[in-house]
Amino acid sequence: MNEHQPTRPAPRTAANTYSVPIPSNDDSTPLAAAAEEHVSLLQRASSISRFEQPINTRVFVVANQKGGVGKTTTTVNIAAALALKGLRVLVVDLDPQGNASTALNIPHAEGTPGVYEAIVEGTDLDELVKPCPDIPGLTVLPASIDLAGAEIELVSLVARESRLDRALQTYLTDCAAAGDRIDYVLIDCPPSLGLLTVNAMVAGREVLIPIQCEYYALEGLGQLIRNIDLIRAHLNPKLEVTTILLTMYDARTRLSAGVAEEVRGHFAEKVITTPIPRSVRISEAPSYQQSVITYDGTSSGALSYLEAAREIALAGARKGTAR
Repeated sequence: MNEHQPTRPAPRTAANTYSVPIPSNDDSTPLAAAAEEHVSLLQRASSISRFEQPINTRVFVVANQKGGVGKTTTTVNIAAALALKGLRVLVVDLDPQGNASTALNIPHAEGTPGVYEAIVEGTDLDELVKPCPDIPGLTVLPASIDLAGAEIELVSLVARESRLDRALQTYLTDCAAAGDRIDYVLIDCPPSLGLLTVNAMVAGREVLIPIQCEYYALEGLGQLIRNIDLIRAHLNPKLEVTTILLTMYDARTRLSAGVAEEVRGHFAEKVITTPIPRSVRISEAPSYQQSVITYDGTSSGALSYLEAAREIALAGARKGTAR
């Protein structure tokens, strides 16, 4: 064969046509940005061993009449984060489903004494509040299925809108007198605007609204704000929307970014800086009767809730909530 004759190229195959992609140093991609944010959150979470106490006890109502936006998940994980950073926290489970009680490993089978006995029968909270077995400093007023009938039973009771408030105030005063002041109370509301939610809003001083980063989540927000305004006008003038938390955030989608931008544009500084991402770990944790913070403390969901709790605690250290 003539040595100057050009050789025929080898046939193209999958093996010799595939090229290994060169790693990119571009930190603007969603994956790189998420990794950078994760490292930043981990550093902040590990750098603070204790949150500063609020000036006064802060009583949060975690409310949104739309179901599935993360009310219970937010209640449980913010409470766990605050307690693990050295604060005394009480969770009031006001949802008859008792999901907050489940996530904090508190028994709440039918007939278990809890919030029903407090608001319908007038039982003192010190007989009903249970310690969370997994998190020191965190206590729970559990809910059982008995609470499902409370909406009807409350209708005929005297001062039906303020029964939780009276029970809670007595308990907080007793705790403070005993030298065991509660720093934060988080009330997990049912996904409705009935008498149970009204009781929560009369008892609370601040409203924390979890907002799912999807279009439908915005539709009922106006009605919720109008109901809060009615409570302020007629039952609790001290109630105020102080905290908005974006949940189920997906940085890869324009929809999440658009919802976040709209919410921040309307509520400004009330919106927690760090949104809560969609996370398998957050979904898994309740099945093990845990918060995501105790289930997997280095996951993106746990770190985001820790950072949200840090922002809430920082605001509390600055101003507190007058009772």
